[in-house]
Amino acid sequence: MNGRDGFAVVRRSEGDAVVLSVTGAVDEVTAPSLATHLDVVLTAQPPVLVVDLTAVEFMSSAGMNLLLETQRLTAPTPTTMRVAAAGTATSRPMRIIGLDRILELYSTVGDALRGQQD
Repeated sequence: MNGRDGFAVVRRSEGDAVVLSVTGAVDEVTAPSLATHLDVVLTAQPPVLVVDLTAVEFMSSAGMNLLLETQRLTAPTPTTMRVAAAGTATSRPMRIIGLDRILELYSTVGDALRGQQD
């Protein structure tokens, strides 16, 4: 799904896991679209949901809040949410504010699928 400034979300299955690959900017304009994609995936309660942010160029507090809310919603369910993020636009700010202590944060989608953190 394409939108503002190259924002897109592509869904794919990897075994029992669902991967949502996000590109572009995740901000107050695009976060609601990502939220819709997350809601659709979570209704099926896959064992693992990987949110791939490795191609995200900018993430505002709206995107980070969405990840926190999604983590809160998945906690009591059979779904484990993992976030793949690398670089200054995603991983660095999330680590600076301590989201890596709340979210399962991985450097690559492959690591997230295997559940292997650095």
